[in-house]
Amino acid sequence: MTTQEFSQPGRLAQDGEGISLEELALAARNHGMPLEALRYDVTPAGLHYLLIHYDIPDLNPETFQLTVNGTSTVTFTLDELRAMPSATVRVTMECAGNGRARLLPRPVSQPWLVEAVGTAEWTGVPLHEVLTRAGIDPAAVEVVFTGADHGIERGVEQDYQRSLPMAEAMRAETLLAYQMNGLPLLPQHGFPLRLVVPGWYGMAHVKWLTRIDFVAEPFQGFQQATAYRIRQEPGEQGEAITRIAPRALMVPPGFPDFMTRTRVVRPGPVELTGRAWSGRAPLEGVEVSTGQDWHAAILEADAGHQWAWRRWRYMWNAEPGEYTLKVRAVTQDGETQTDDTWNRGGFTNNAPQEVRVVCVA
Repeated sequence: MTTQEFSQPGRLAQDGEGISLEELALAARNHGMPLEALRYDVTPAGLHYLLIHYDIPDLNPETFQLTVNGTSTVTFTLDELRAMPSATVRVTMECAGNGRARLLPRPVSQPWLVEAVGTAEWTGVPLHEVLTRAGIDPAAVEVVFTGADHGIERGVEQDYQRSLPMAEAMRAETLLAYQMNGLPLLPQHGFPLRLVVPGWYGMAHVKWLTRIDFVAEPFQGFQQATAYRIRQEPGEQGEAITRIAPRALMVPPGFPDFMTRTRVVRPGPVELTGRAWSGRAPLEGVEVSTGQDWHAAILEADAGHQWAWRRWRYMWNAEPGEYTLKVRAVTQDGETQTDDTWNRGGFTNNAPQEVRVVCVA
């Protein structure tokens, strides 16, 4: 592939165009969470969704340093960060491209269905502690985070970089995490240090973090100003992607056909269950459809975990036949999952999940 080809903007698949070998290679490197893992309050690390933009860096924890450029330049070793005050936050993290492969025309990229999600307990240093020790630049409007992963996107050679507004960076629950589910980060999840921003899509949670900088103007790096923006037409500046749109997912009921994943259930009461979350307004409820109408499900309380998914359940009396089950979340400010979510990047597609079920006697 030539540099010119690299530089072409993201494209849409032609009518009938299948998944390419390049997309299959992405899907082999990255993985979604099997939907049956929605049963876990906390997703085991090996089942949590994973997206790696470039290569997994080879970082030595013994020589690792985080450089923070504030009013002074301060470096922190991993041991020094571990010795600072710590916090643990349960966070549902979702890829901004989750649901992309379900759109038509299909944006060509990592072909997510709906499984690009997971919930983990992240332990680390509250970011504001580190920023304060380096000295907060009074002129700063954003904080830029640089990871050790390096590659090319659309002709731009780059380290992976993202920024946060000062208010988000100073939130008590925004972490520099060195543990996931009580254990050191796995290499693919950002070892030895990553950013965790509760409520934001996964692109904000910079992995393999090596540097933090204050900037006096909005950051214009590729991942901020070019990628991860909502556009309907080429050339638009687009809307920046930030917090996670509401979504509910269902544990597929019954048992599956191997190839099609069609579910098979027996007649009678079938408990439908799953999880729902939102990085925007808190959830108000979850609704389930087993035919034409929507019915309220029972949504459990958040149990003190504001940034984590919540369990829901609904009892369905299944009769012989074929069904398409659907589920959607509703927030306290009235936002409801809808089908009208298409954009050129395939981002924030939170159309209601559909599960094909056959009930047989």
